[in-house]
Amino acid sequence: MTAQSSFPARISIVTLGVSDLDRSARFYEDLGWQRSSASSPEIVWFRTADSVLGLFPADELAADAGVPGGGEPSFRGVTLAVNLESPALVDAALQTALKAGAVVVKPPTTTSWGGYSGYFEDPDGHLWELAHNPFFPFTEDGSLDLP
Repeated sequence: MTAQSSFPARISIVTLGVSDLDRSARFYEDLGWQRSSASSPEIVWFRTADSVLGLFPADELAADAGVPGGGEPSFRGVTLAVNLESPALVDAALQTALKAGAVVVKPPTTTSWGGYSGYFEDPDGHLWELAHNPFFPFTEDGSLDLP
């Protein structure tokens, strides 16, 4: 078996460590995302277009991974992104996020690479980008169609 076939190029689940599971779940529900019936009092799941977002208490997630928990959250070199079909949809999505309790980190603006992008933080400080990239077409199911 080759390395390519034993390690498929996909991201199935992104799990965010959160300080208040109920508050964080409400935030994502207020974005219009539907909580999966697979959720439990210990973990909340949301199905996205082509993956799953999980919310899990941060200290428990750290313990599960075998790494130290606690401490103040800081930027860890990771952003999550939602690409949209137009700058107007980026602006509309940001307004929805703000109503749900997001904090704008960088308002959407025209980018040096020819797109339109801005950033917000969720209630736990996870950094999300909302972007329109005219060079990344979408498939019929809403996922990106990269060459």
